[in-house]
Amino acid sequence: MSADQIDPQAKRAAARQSRIPLPHGRYKLKLLRLLTGPLSRLQNRNPPSIGAIESVTVPGPAGELDARLYLPDGDPPYPTVVFFHGGGFVLGSVETHDWLCRHLTRESGCAVLSVEYRLAPEHPFPAAVEDAYAAVEWAAASTERLRGTGEVAVAGDSAGGNLAAVAALMAAERDGPDVAHQALLYPGIGVDPEQESVREHAGVVLSREDIEWFSDCYYRNDIHRRNPYADPINAGDLSGVAPATVVTAGFDPLRDGGTAYAERLVADGVATRYENYPAMVHGFMTMREVDRARDAIADVGADLADALDG
Repeated sequence: MSADQIDPQAKRAAARQSRIPLPHGRYKLKLLRLLTGPLSRLQNRNPPSIGAIESVTVPGPAGELDARLYLPDGDPPYPTVVFFHGGGFVLGSVETHDWLCRHLTRESGCAVLSVEYRLAPEHPFPAAVEDAYAAVEWAAASTERLRGTGEVAVAGDSAGGNLAAVAALMAAERDGPDVAHQALLYPGIGVDPEQESVREHAGVVLSREDIEWFSDCYYRNDIHRRNPYADPINAGDLSGVAPATVVTAGFDPLRDGGTAYAERLVADGVATRYENYPAMVHGFMTMREVDRARDAIADVGADLADALDG
C-alpha cells in the first residue's frame, strides 16, 4: 500500500506545510484561521483558467452559506459537482481549495460548487452534515441558477470526503436528490488508531495528536462517533448510495479507513473505483508542486465526466 519512500515532490510540499503546525487549542485555531485567508490568496495568484467564477449564497439550516461556483469553458448547461473542502472539520474554506476546484472543473467539464460549512469546535456534529446536505438539496433544485443539466454529484477531500459520503448516504436513505456519483479524496472515514496506516504514518502531515484533536472537536463523544451520518463506515447498508471513486495515499494515516470504506461499498454492490497512490501523502491533491496531484485530479475528473456525461 505504501511505496519504499515518499515521492520527493510530495515530501518537500509536506515539509513546507509543516512549518505552520496545526493548532490544538481554540486560541491558536483562531490565529491560524486568520492567517489562512491571506496565505491562500497569495498562493492562488495566477490560477488555472476556467470559464468563469461566481460567488454564490446557499441557504443553510442555520443561515446562509458562502459558496463559489466554478464554471467550465463552453456553453451551458453543465452537470454540477457539489464540493466540500477538507481541514479536519475545523479549518479550510473555498480559498484553501481554489486550485483543486479549478483543476477539477477543467478536467471534468462540470460546474463545481465549492461550499463552506459551519466549523467545529464552535459548531460540532451534526452542523457540518446539516449544511452539506442542505447544499446538495439546493444544488439539485437550483438548475437555472447554476446553469445546470439537473445532474448532481458530490466530492470532497479529507473531512470534506466524509461530508460528501454522508450527503450521498442521506440522499439515498431519505429519498433525496439523485446523486449520480461521489468522489471521496483520502476521506476521513473509518479511522482507527490501531490501523496499520495510523501506526506507521502518523506524523506524516497528520500526527496522532492532530487526528485526535480534530475528532474531539467534531464528534465530542462516542455516541456521535458511532452515528452513520458522522462516520458512514457505521452504516448498516450502503447498497443504495451513488457509485463512487475513492482515492487514498500510501503514506496517509487515514489510508486504511478510506480503503475499508471502499471495500464496504463494493461488498454492498456499489460500483466503485478505488485507487491508492502509494508514494503520496495526505492532502496531496491540493499540493500545486506535486505532478501526481494533477494526474489524480485528471482521473477523478474523468470519472465525474463519465458519470455525469460532462
